[in-house]
Amino acid sequence: MAKKKCECEENCTCGCQDGKECTCNGNCECGCQEGKECTCGEKCECKSDKKNNKKEKDELKKLKEENKELNDKVLRLSAEIQNIGKRHELEISNLMKYEGSELIKNLLPIVDNFERSIAMDKSVDEKYLQGYKMIYTNLINILKSIGVEEIICQDKEFDPNLMDAIMTEHVDGVDPGYVLIVLQKGYTYKDKVIRHAFVKVSE
Repeated sequence: MAKKKCECEENCTCGCQDGKECTCNGNCECGCQEGKECTCGEKCECKSDKKNNKKEKDELKKLKEENKELNDKVLRLSAEIQNIGKRHELEISNLMKYEGSELIKNLLPIVDNFERSIAMDKSVDEKYLQGYKMIYTNLINILKSIGVEEIICQDKEFDPNLMDAIMTEHVDGVDPGYVLIVLQKGYTYKDKVIRHAFVKVSE
């Protein structure tokens, strides 16, 4: 079968105008890649290249989508790792910040006993009582130096975050919800309640 003449004319570089086989492929300017009839020759590969180009584009699009999914997963994992790290740091920070909490809790009943003894019978030997007060004062100062503070409750409005209402009583002239008597002192350690105060509240 005779070869068709390429209509690319002088722009064609495949040599088909000299009787050679057309090899324009994707560079052919005869218009076959735009849906027109191919005039490059019997073995023109323009249509084949068009199919190959579409396949490559589809594969490239798929790779881009997969790459985006992987990037999203990496970002999520990175954020999760950062959150775990922050939680871990916070836990360690809190452990260090409130280190000694249990020891302080165990010391508070001793403070209570000192206060009860000091408030008891005034007939106790003054020198003995003075020694008691000295030990008590030293203990309170040590606790204050490490961040332990008494919760001031007397005549204050009841605060469930700091106090436990053990008893209630109606008192004329006192608005409901105010502390009448502190039955047991409460304490904070730094910014944490280490023991709630036990109080009687007006109703």
